[in-house]
Amino acid sequence: MSDLLDQVLSRRIVPVVVVRNAARAAGLADALVAGDLPVAEVTLRTEAAPEAIATMAKNPDLLVGAGTVLTPDQVDLAVDAGARFLVSPGFSAAAVARANERGVPIVPGTVTPSEVIAALDAGLTTLKFFPAANYGGAGTLKAFSSVFSGARFVPTGGVSANNLGDYLTLPNVPAVGGSWMVPAGTVDAGDFAEVQRLCAEAVAAAAAIG
Repeated sequence: MSDLLDQVLSRRIVPVVVVRNAARAAGLADALVAGDLPVAEVTLRTEAAPEAIATMAKNPDLLVGAGTVLTPDQVDLAVDAGARFLVSPGFSAAAVARANERGVPIVPGTVTPSEVIAALDAGLTTLKFFPAANYGGAGTLKAFSSVFSGARFVPTGGVSANNLGDYLTLPNVPAVGGSWMVPAGTVDAGDFAEVQRLCAEAVAAAAAIG
């Protein structure tokens, strides 16, 4: 499962996608791939999300996951729809256990040392740091690096093109999560040429940071 997560994080950016109309899912999947960002965390915040995941999972060049996974039932919902990885805004032992049963990697949210320790105790080493901007941002993650050498973090929440370098220069941050390259309004409008452009721009910016 760690190999799959490495693939998810390989472009150093994970698009956090809100799909309100499942009819837009196929076009969105194509735009992500064309923009050299072939991964999507589709949040379970809308009724359209399960169908969108199922549609996007049909694209063989895209790694589709589900975000905002809070419960074991949502683990099943997402995996049954075709999600290959899961992301949660917090740490739920029950959700982690169910994900392990289903054989799908889960990245739980952590913002305190106690939450990080709980996740490490559960055998997880790739963790979400959310909401990053509200919990000290890059400064907190820099402090974490000295005490949690076995953990790597994907900061999400308040991450943008303007502060990308603050995070990606940290040794314990393999990638960030964000939505600036997949604006909900642009997806709603079906402007996939713009999504493709924003994705390509984001990937180039991340690569330039080194």
